[in-house]
Amino acid sequence: MGSLGINVDQLKASLSKSAAVVTTESSAEEYQQSIKRWATNSEKPARIVIYPATVEDVSKAVLFGVASKLEVVTVGGRHSAAGTSSREGGICIDLGKMRNVTVDAEKKTATAQGGCRWIDVDSELAKFGLATVGGTVNDTGVGGLTLGGGYGWLTGTYGLVIDNLIEVEVVLVDGSVVKASEIENPDLFWGIRGAGINFGIVTSFTYQAYEQGPVWAGQLVFTKERIIPVFHIANHLLATSNGRSTMFTAFAAPPPAHQPVVLVVVFFNGSEEEGNDFFEPLISLGPLVNTTASMPYENVNTLVGQALEPGFRRLMKGSSTLHPLDPELAEELARDYEEFITRFPDANLTIVLFEYYPVMKIMDVPQTATAFANRGATVGLTFIPGWTKEEFDIPCRDWAREMSKKTKDYRLKSLEYTKVDENTQVCVGEYSNHDGLGDGPEVIYGLNYPRLVELKQRFDLENFFGNGRNSIIQKPR
Repeated sequence: MGSLGINVDQLKASLSKSAAVVTTESSAEEYQQSIKRWATNSEKPARIVIYPATVEDVSKAVLFGVASKLEVVTVGGRHSAAGTSSREGGICIDLGKMRNVTVDAEKKTATAQGGCRWIDVDSELAKFGLATVGGTVNDTGVGGLTLGGGYGWLTGTYGLVIDNLIEVEVVLVDGSVVKASEIENPDLFWGIRGAGINFGIVTSFTYQAYEQGPVWAGQLVFTKERIIPVFHIANHLLATSNGRSTMFTAFAAPPPAHQPVVLVVVFFNGSEEEGNDFFEPLISLGPLVNTTASMPYENVNTLVGQALEPGFRRLMKGSSTLHPLDPELAEELARDYEEFITRFPDANLTIVLFEYYPVMKIMDVPQTATAFANRGATVGLTFIPGWTKEEFDIPCRDWAREMSKKTKDYRLKSLEYTKVDENTQVCVGEYSNHDGLGDGPEVIYGLNYPRLVELKQRFDLENFFGNGRNSIIQKPR
């Protein structure tokens, strides 16, 4: 293959035996697999896909990317519906061969390589009776979720994923490998926790883990007529939670009937008796389906993913409202949802998701303690259109943006998000892991943005790691 700053054949020869390089000249099957993504509409024809197997391989891949002058993206769990882990004509550094997890049972820590998915972490920790705060869908990558902040079922007890991050190993733009923690490279560690996509490729994450027994969880399905009481109860349960409970509420039209329903996923970190007692007001509404049961913690991270299977065209637009969420707003959004899937039946995979996380532990951490700025009493919303035909790409995108804007406008009318003092802001209301309305890094990172700009100039002056949607320095398109 022709020279790209350095020769691809030379790159292949320099990598470890377990590494791989796939190009447009590779077999069609191998190439198509290399660009496959969770959302098919985010698949883009990369020029080169590099699969490092060691940290040294990642370093060489970064230096190759710098020399090539092509755009480079990092690939973890392949779940970015915004396409930020794909690059047409560019280079993908895919960490899929780096999925080892090491548990220190005595220290109660887990160290996961950068290509791990949460199923890897959950499963390995479970062998020792441990768990850490991780994603709510176990097929997602640990890297993307962690670097943007990270919510999980255990957030109510232990905070965000980044609040339980002890140390990272990072490959910087010059190919050097550094550790970052509260003690070593603390400025970089501060930026990694919430804006980590901007500074390098994280090749390992070390998390604090905790003793974890069985939990009570499952799905409840209600008719759409139950929307108002379901949301009243959700508000009440969040307000009375001691951090051991979490719930998701969603509008969906599951097969085979594809008729709109209210889907609720409930979680209680305790016994079946305790879970049933806490969620009794919800259960007493008479769900059509009730799958709740006591189960191993690692099984909980399969519950949401069942409704988000791969192989379809999807988007994810994020927003939020203040807690308590107005049930009448929920009812209005349900009408909007039903009207949309009636107008576009091909989009009957669409889901509107409301995430009720207890926020006490999140808000215990000052907003300037990490780069993550969305520490506030909000209910997260995600609009997730799902469809099959390319002809509906634009209508689905436009609807998701319209819904996201509607809820954002509603939130802003409820509370003016202003600076209180130099270390406090009410809440930015934006979650960097969700593809929002493109408000830019000044909004996403709030009070922390000026410090992040300074760090960016120190660690990535030329903005090599600037292809994420929430890059500190936006590249022109």
